[in-house]
Amino acid sequence: MGRLYVIQLNGKIYTCKHCQTHLALCQDILSKSFHCRHGKAYLFDKVVNVSVGVKEERMMMTGMHTVSDIFCVCCGSIVGWKYEAAYEKSQKYKEGKFILERFKVTGPDGTNYWISHDARIGGSDADDP
Repeated sequence: MGRLYVIQLNGKIYTCKHCQTHLALCQDILSKSFHCRHGKAYLFDKVVNVSVGVKEERMMMTGMHTVSDIFCVCCGSIVGWKYEAAYEKSQKYKEGKFILERFKVTGPDGTNYWISHDARIGGSDADDP
């Protein structure tokens, strides 16, 4: 296993729901208005303590993207995905950015998020208008 990063910034962090490994700082959130199959998700500029899986093409609500699942380095849980490439010009801002799914992380105030009852079944990554 590689180096494990510990973030200390007055508790303003997101952690893995299963093992509490530090994943991201609140200050690195780019958007809280994303949706995935299981409910809400956050777009981050950077995350730590994740390993990046195999690149694959996925049709998402905002079009075709090349993405890689991201896994907690401690427990191996999938916590979201990384945008490797976007094919539509309007989606290029996502390239190199990370999604953390809310129900897979613990929030900065210690809250756990649960799968939304109104979660969308198909696709993922839609921005709220």
